[in-house]
Amino acid sequence: MAAFGTSGLRALVSELRDSLVYTYVQAYLRYLETLGEFRPGMEVLVGGDLRPSTPAILEAAWQAIGDLGGEARFAGMLPSPALALAGFQAKVPSLMITGSHIPFDRNGIKFNRPAGELAKADEIGIQAALQAPDPDLFTAAGQLRSRPRLPAADPLPLSAYLRRYQDFFPNRPLARWRVGVYQHSGVARDLLPQLLTSLGAQVITLGRSEEFVPMDTEALRPEDRARAMEWTREHGLDALLSTDGDADRPMLADERGLWWRGDQLGLLCAAILGADAVVTPISSNTALERSGLFAHCVRTRIGSPYVIAGMEQALQLGYRRVIGYEANGGLLLGADLIEQGRHLTALPTRDAMLPMLAALVAASKENKPLSALLENLPKRYTASDRVQDFPTDRSQKILEQYADGEKGLAAFTADFAHLGFRAIAADTTDGVRMRSDLDEYLHLRPSGNAPELRCYVEASTSQRADALLQGAMVRLHSWQQA
Repeated sequence: MAAFGTSGLRALVSELRDSLVYTYVQAYLRYLETLGEFRPGMEVLVGGDLRPSTPAILEAAWQAIGDLGGEARFAGMLPSPALALAGFQAKVPSLMITGSHIPFDRNGIKFNRPAGELAKADEIGIQAALQAPDPDLFTAAGQLRSRPRLPAADPLPLSAYLRRYQDFFPNRPLARWRVGVYQHSGVARDLLPQLLTSLGAQVITLGRSEEFVPMDTEALRPEDRARAMEWTREHGLDALLSTDGDADRPMLADERGLWWRGDQLGLLCAAILGADAVVTPISSNTALERSGLFAHCVRTRIGSPYVIAGMEQALQLGYRRVIGYEANGGLLLGADLIEQGRHLTALPTRDAMLPMLAALVAASKENKPLSALLENLPKRYTASDRVQDFPTDRSQKILEQYADGEKGLAAFTADFAHLGFRAIAADTTDGVRMRSDLDEYLHLRPSGNAPELRCYVEASTSQRADALLQGAMVRLHSWQQA
């Protein structure tokens, strides 16, 4: 079934009929009208990713905007943060047709308000604004009887996003770097080579695919791990870069061909940019607090709305350099950064470009290989995976038994005894996150975007983290087959 939340509307492509898309887009605009953030004649930015189902959804959204009196402006197929940035700067609504990292047979719409992402409270307002559309607009199957024709894309939002990083990292700082770009079907697959080349790097493009690849940065496929090592060795790369489908989650591998975890990259970027306050969900590893690098650290539930709320609170407390990041690698910039006259405006939505570029430029300035940047971080290692096609209600029922005090700790210890994991403390902020007597973590939660049960682990060595994850996944798969 279609699901609606702060990630927007998500559903199987077969369920995303024009009538459903039309209904939710108009509800979103009606709600913004009650806030004084939309009125007839106002511009609404729209864009999309490269999923084959995206163009039809764009057309239905376009029709809905026009029928409510809005002036739709097509920004083309571009990264989600590029579209959001353009909307925030113009102070107009924006919506992105994307399924992000979720499986190929699904898609969705991500809605932004003129000044930021949707907050949890906005969900109720949009649901309350739902109205049945005029049935004469649609066939019995819920498809538009007459489809609008999208104009040529306005190039300004994408060029402004590109210029944002070219201006902040001037003077070709990546000269002498040899960098690979894993293009697959990501919407930034042409932008990334252009940006890196403009910063001085020699770029080798790899792995372009005309079939859509759902790239989950928290559950990388074995073939993508193998490709990184093979390509790095074959082409003598200093780094390999990529993103997920809508380019709000980074993928960065160093000169060894090893993909970095998103929470490693986020922590490193926050340090490079001199953050005084850092906000991240509980699924990110504890190297953040153990590093002692930041005056203020905040943990939240998983999801960018919670991270954004935490950043806003940090700003209210007087912190000036506020950065958020998620375990998936997406980085959120809570306040403007000024460095030696260079100005980077706040971007409180997940972005893939800034953390990757910050790491590359820092390594280049120090004349060190990329992997050397990790040497001074606390030795904490995370790993994650998920079981797909696992109904959310089943996940919740399983996890309920672990949230019952001492009984829950005992039940969890019994179920994961094969890993040598003895649970001594539980955190139920989001799912169930258990800490063991060996200072290891095992965290289970239902995905908020798809019917998946996700597993996160943390240990003091990468080998132990991998072993914990593999053993935990055996247990999770046994539940799916039961």
